[in-house]
Amino acid sequence: MKAGDGGEGAAALLTARSLAATMPDLLVEARRVAATVAMGWHGRRRAGPGETFWEFRPFEPGEPAHRVDWRRSARDDHLFVREQEWEAAHTVWLAVDRSPSMAFGSKLSPVVKRDRAVVITLALADLLARGGERIGLVDGMRPTASRDAAERVADALMHLPVQSALPDIAGIRRFSDVVVIGDLLDPIDEIDIWMQKLAGSGARAHLVQVLDPVEETFPFGGRAEFRDPENGTMLLVGRAERWRDDYRRVLNAHREALADRCRRMGWSFLVHHTDRSAAEPLLALRARLAAGAHA
Repeated sequence: MKAGDGGEGAAALLTARSLAATMPDLLVEARRVAATVAMGWHGRRRAGPGETFWEFRPFEPGEPAHRVDWRRSARDDHLFVREQEWEAAHTVWLAVDRSPSMAFGSKLSPVVKRDRAVVITLALADLLARGGERIGLVDGMRPTASRDAAERVADALMHLPVQSALPDIAGIRRFSDVVVIGDLLDPIDEIDIWMQKLAGSGARAHLVQVLDPVEETFPFGGRAEFRDPENGTMLLVGRAERWRDDYRRVLNAHREALADRCRRMGWSFLVHHTDRSAAEPLLALRARLAAGAHA
């Protein structure tokens, strides 16, 4: 923030207070959404180091005696070893867009984009934490495998300043997964530079574009005034319906460019509208993260 920029400072403070006030409700909603998707993150479905029981198998000569499960062995004439399910935790970095454009919400949706993005982020953190994964918040929280990671992410979000739409990825390391949730409406050239930098770190990304239904359909007509929430630019048009086809064409081209770049990098990309259930993108992210972990 520039010195003396009181307008932007007041807006940032208002946004931070709004998020802090709604965070308890968003955390409750996130837990509800996570519960509808699954009861925890599934293990890797193979024997190895972990806490979840996998199977009993016969003791093999040459193995250390401490591996014998004497309680199970006492029920039979053979020695058995208790195998655990392999649970190799890896790091998943979460990033949620808190820039001014995310505060938008229309009458066609029950929530603003920012709140929906936060709910998806917290719900995903809850699922990952139950599965023993390491979760970090970009620019806000070092990776942790704690079961209360969702609460820690929520607390960190309340104390972070309003950020730019594309997070700082300087601390991301190789083999990590990075989940970025925002409207992703920045100029494609800026997003492309950011994506190339992230790809160079060796991480794998999952981009979730969150849009209000109005931003998708452009249902405006007649005289209308539009304001850019990022820089305050105003645009007054006489017949807004004449802009609809061009607007949709530009939006679709922007989205196709994002999807194409993700395909070429081996990343995933999905679009979520705030009038739909938050469980939908959570299911998709869960499957894509699981696929990457198995690989």
